Amino acid sequence: MNETEKEIRPSSVDSNYGEENIVTLAWQEHIRRRPGMYIGKLGDGSACDDGIYVLLKEILDNAIDEFMMGYGKTIEVTVENESVTVRDYGRGVPLGKVKDVCSVMNTGAKYDSTAFKKSVGLNGVGIKAVNALSSHFAMESMRDGRMKRVEFSQGVISDNGEITPTGSPNGTCVTFTPDTEIFGECLYRNEHIEPLLKNYVFLNTGLTIVFNGKRFLSKNGLEDLLNENLTSEELYPVIHLFGEDIEVAITHTHQYGEEYYSFVNGQHTTQGGTHLAAFREATARVIKEFCNRNFEYSDIRNGIVAAISIKVEEPIFESQTKTKLGSKEMAPGGTSVSKHINDFLKKELDNYLHKNADTVEALQKKILDSEKERKAIAGVTRLARERAKKASLHNKKLRDCRIHYNDARGNDREKTAIFITEGDSASGSITKSRNPNLQAVFSLRGKPLNCFGLTKKIVYENEEFNLLQAALNIEENMDGLRYNRVIIATDADTDGMHIRLLLLTFFLQFFPDLIKKGHVYILQTPLFRVRNKKKTRYCYTGEERLSAVEELGPNPEITRFKGLGEISPDEFRDFIGEDIRLDRVTMRKEDLLKELLEFYMGKNTPERQSFIIENLVVEEDEVA
Repeated sequence: MNETEKEIRPSSVDSNYGEENIVTLAWQEHIRRRPGMYIGKLGDGSACDDGIYVLLKEILDNAIDEFMMGYGKTIEVTVENESVTVRDYGRGVPLGKVKDVCSVMNTGAKYDSTAFKKSVGLNGVGIKAVNALSSHFAMESMRDGRMKRVEFSQGVISDNGEITPTGSPNGTCVTFTPDTEIFGECLYRNEHIEPLLKNYVFLNTGLTIVFNGKRFLSKNGLEDLLNENLTSEELYPVIHLFGEDIEVAITHTHQYGEEYYSFVNGQHTTQGGTHLAAFREATARVIKEFCNRNFEYSDIRNGIVAAISIKVEEPIFESQTKTKLGSKEMAPGGTSVSKHINDFLKKELDNYLHKNADTVEALQKKILDSEKERKAIAGVTRLARERAKKASLHNKKLRDCRIHYNDARGNDREKTAIFITEGDSASGSITKSRNPNLQAVFSLRGKPLNCFGLTKKIVYENEEFNLLQAALNIEENMDGLRYNRVIIATDADTDGMHIRLLLLTFFLQFFPDLIKKGHVYILQTPLFRVRNKKKTRYCYTGEERLSAVEELGPNPEITRFKGLGEISPDEFRDFIGEDIRLDRVTMRKEDLLKELLEFYMGKNTPERQSFIIENLVVEEDEVA
């Protein structure tokens, strides 16, 4: 053996790898150590994709599967404090298997398609994950006048009850409380639960879900779903089509981009998959062939708002959280997903267009308008893109990060972010404080243009907007988005608020899907620093400031931060790290987006001035 071999060959004495290092975990311990494998990210309930909502979904999916098999038309959901109860009126779990269904991995009825056809539950894992990640979990099954109840704590059984008589109707009742050891202090929020429940009833006409006494039901399926989510007026009535194991709804609005809602066996596939790709392609192709014009697919799809729901036997999802379909076949040995969707639309959508001339007229006008605007943009696009390419790592406007949204994995994917700041001092503070692997910084020069009422051509002609869309990589569509979080970070003064409003107008006007998919946030930074010789408290509201003054005693030093540049990089590091405070920007139908932007960003200056004067409030903090 030469000297080089001695250096690179590990010594058996130094190695700590032995038989004692091989560990077999109990099922519940594996789930608790690796919860992300089962429910995605954890979170505290402030975001709709936080893990506590996945726990609720796993239980609801089982109840929905019962309804889809023709059993139980009502599901009751109760959320009280941190405890959740879901009661269905299906067949009930066979009483001798209640304990196993809750606690034996890969145990369930959905391997056998005779009991559950086209269900979303596949692996017998979901309910076990809920059990293991709950401080208290209980299941009751009522079946033909008898019932069985089992209880667990952190997946360990605490009560295995006897089978007893009952007068309750058939069905299953599950109660669970998310474990604070896993989730910390978390809170279920109605604004995230209600859209989830609405989607279930949109996809299952005839189903009623009662949530804390409030009833949800739908008569028109995906048509109701689109009407619920539209934030811009439709250009023609929703095209609503049904077929065997498929339902679609399609319309267009004046907004830019494409907006889709896709579902498989009642599961909201937020990341799409094979069914959505086929739907986008087939819809554009059928419309192009019907119009018998050489339209670009991008012009046909611009402004589209659509939904598709399919049912597949034994679907293949890309993860346990089931947000993206990977299946290529409708059933083993059956028709491909793509062909099934294409054949359906080729027949049904084409027939609809032949029968509805008014819809065709509105649709063609929208396509021609999109084509006209695209051609108007074409003249400036090439030069604009060349300028945008110069906004690289060497350009002071963009200080990029090393890992981007589409390249990241797991929690890193969620943490990828770009801060949009104003001025050199603010961007300098954030740049010195950020995580350079996952956080980028884009620096604005002064106030952006008010783009309300302008066409997308201005995005390419205006340097700030052109460089910003290039940094985000969303010129063509959302597929190339480089950051999960687009964070507006402006000063806590009137100029900062104005810049924030101008940026929001830009996103709402030209990239509404960026907001609808939950990518745009407002950074909360402290307004005050209250400190004495022993402690420092950062306060985000006047109430927090008063509380800090009371806590720290008389005459503490109080600093009012009005600009981000006033906050030192060392302090800023605390505000954009793990404990970052963000307000997600949302869009709802009731926001009346067109009217909102018209009033606040339009040319009605006297009306707006009167509104400001009538609603002017002088903050105590500003006077102090």
